[in-house]
Amino acid sequence: MLTLQIAGGLIGLLLGGELLVRGASAVAVRLGMSPLVVGVVIVGLGTSAPELVTCVRAALAGAPGIAVGNIVGSNITNILLILGAAALMRPFMTSRHVVVRDGSIVVASAVAFALAAMTGVIGRPAGLLFVSLLVIYIAWTIRSDRKAAATMEDVPASSGTPLFLSLVFLFLGLVLVIVGADYLVAGAVEVARLFDVSEDVIGLTLVAVGTSLPELATTIVAAIKRHSEIALGNVLGSNVYNTIGIGGVTALVQPVPVSDTMRTFDIPLMVAISVLLVVVVATGQRVTRWEGGVLLGLYAGFIAMQAVL
Repeated sequence: MLTLQIAGGLIGLLLGGELLVRGASAVAVRLGMSPLVVGVVIVGLGTSAPELVTCVRAALAGAPGIAVGNIVGSNITNILLILGAAALMRPFMTSRHVVVRDGSIVVASAVAFALAAMTGVIGRPAGLLFVSLLVIYIAWTIRSDRKAAATMEDVPASSGTPLFLSLVFLFLGLVLVIVGADYLVAGAVEVARLFDVSEDVIGLTLVAVGTSLPELATTIVAAIKRHSEIALGNVLGSNVYNTIGIGGVTALVQPVPVSDTMRTFDIPLMVAISVLLVVVVATGQRVTRWEGGVLLGLYAGFIAMQAVL
């Protein structure tokens, strides 16, 4: 029964995330947004919806370790597993513009999250600051790319979707994400209690991978179809949303305690991996297969460390 509960939650998150991304991308194209904005703002925000709902549900359910672990674990998973898998399947080009603007923001948001966590509790004042910064980030991204014209060929799968159907996708996706998050959090909490595994580890691994499935599917599809800006933008945007967006909203709803292990090991590791992302993207302005293999190897090491700890 417990396995079915977790599996049902993961399926709900995956299908809901897919519908959210498809609907949001179609609406974005009709609003004339560029591919990079679609990747960073729309697709990144859509694929981060499972993390948002899951973190809020976990915080309200009295499982802060799952909430913080999900944020940190999702960022690590996005960079090492998702970007690594996408590059291994098809190397893709990057741009200096992405590195300078969005890569630096990923690192800055990770550092801000780490500083807030050092107090031991991410409270409502920090949450309000994070959400304000996210609004500024989205507005700045849209404004800086306003002149870039999006074409139907630039956005995969969703560009020809009628507006009404896109809104239906958004609604159904939201419902599935909320229901899926409920099942996943409840199942994850039971697993932690049943096997005496810490909530932090469950959040960093099982829940983080589960809520990152939409990012994984979207990024791999975008990379295969040679939409490199959307693939990379999805990872960059999702990581910013996870730290200052999801972290901020969750703290506003319910202040989140942060464990000593998170403060001293996992969160600093997330910051270091965020810096690694910028280095990988900046080197040669492309992510190669061997770099993708290295990222996947590092992710395997991260999972192994969690098993030991």
